[in-house]
Amino acid sequence: MGTSCLESRPLLQDLKVTIHESSMVFPSKKSNDEKKSLFLSNIDKALNFDVETIHFFASNKDFPPQKVTEMFKKSLEDALVVYELLAGRLKLNSKTNRLEIDCNAEGAGFVVASCEYKLSEIGDLVYPNPAFAQFVHKSKDYLNPGDQPLCVAQLTSFKCGGFAIGFTTSHTTFDGLSFKTFLDNLAALATNKPLAVTPCHDRHLLAARSPPHVTFSHPELIKLKNLSTDQESNVFKAFREELNFKVFQLTSNNILSLKEKAKGSTGSCVSRFNVITTHIWRCKALSAPSYDPAKSSTILYAVDIRSRLNPPLPREYAGNAVLTAYATTNCGELEKGPLSRLVEMVREGATRMSDEYVRSIVDWGELNDGFPHGDVLVSSWWRLGFEEVEYPWGKPKYCCPVVYHQKDIVLVFPPFVGGDCGDEDGINIIVALPPKEMEKFEKLFYTLA
Repeated sequence: MGTSCLESRPLLQDLKVTIHESSMVFPSKKSNDEKKSLFLSNIDKALNFDVETIHFFASNKDFPPQKVTEMFKKSLEDALVVYELLAGRLKLNSKTNRLEIDCNAEGAGFVVASCEYKLSEIGDLVYPNPAFAQFVHKSKDYLNPGDQPLCVAQLTSFKCGGFAIGFTTSHTTFDGLSFKTFLDNLAALATNKPLAVTPCHDRHLLAARSPPHVTFSHPELIKLKNLSTDQESNVFKAFREELNFKVFQLTSNNILSLKEKAKGSTGSCVSRFNVITTHIWRCKALSAPSYDPAKSSTILYAVDIRSRLNPPLPREYAGNAVLTAYATTNCGELEKGPLSRLVEMVREGATRMSDEYVRSIVDWGELNDGFPHGDVLVSSWWRLGFEEVEYPWGKPKYCCPVVYHQKDIVLVFPPFVGGDCGDEDGINIIVALPPKEMEKFEKLFYTLA
């Protein structure tokens, strides 16, 4: 098929990053509203963990790092007026026993750092180097004991004049789409322009019904009963075993070939996302140790629910409005079944996400503590558009999350413009697996395509 696996030169383990300044930034204007708390939906509160993203920028002679630092800091202060939740803190409401955000204006973290390397020397930006974690701030030594900001931004300059902006944000604040809107607004404020989008902060739009009414069985969710046992089924769990990271590339021609194979006798239209997700599912399930054709396999993948509700959520909804759809079958069918049928299962998983199904999931979360349950989660950054954000100093060269030892999460990214793939309609697939499983996955990735 002509697919390829991106090989990387030895990764730098120490990027020689020095922290120069750590401080808090606060809203540039005081709110006229009384101190308030922000309700969190059951989707929000199930995502109580941090997301770390890095945005790399090439040097721009009109915008040296020092100037960018000043502009970026001011735009962040202005953004905290509109996104006052980012300057707040998570708290447990003692009356309702619910997690919420106290919009107390205690501020967001702001860190200024430098790297002793040029941007061109730190390695291929597409390749997942865990050392990139040095571009987001971990230490909270500049904070009061126990203080946990919901947003910390670190600007790291390189010797060439390029720089990286690393964000650490609580997932309770944004999903990928609303974070993209936040970045658009941040860029607009940095350019002294009006907001690109006025965010909608009404999380009650996704509140549970009263009384809750769970109308579906939801096999894609698992109740949290025994922490030690249930964590074994948590796709978000980080593993301590040795994992290899590899980037698999699909060109637009590769994807077209897969779509043609998936049409089957019906000749029906096949979406790019569905066929790529199905291909990943097959490779991941069949590369697992102790292959058993009768063993069941479940794939999870995010679906934006904004347009699926009745009435639809506003596009500017600034909370978490994605849920995990699923498809399940046995490994025997994944190995020998027609690709068209497998793709149809993935399509049906998204189609299942109707208004009533979404409300049922939200109500399930009102009655249970739990999380998504499956063998592999496909997390797509493919069409979030972080690279399209137009800052005064230009668009990012590349954007990526900090990678961790999570073998059951497969990341899908757009290609690096100007990279080896040379195909703006292709994709990159980042996989982390134990060495023997990676060998199987790589072989299957080519032979099943």
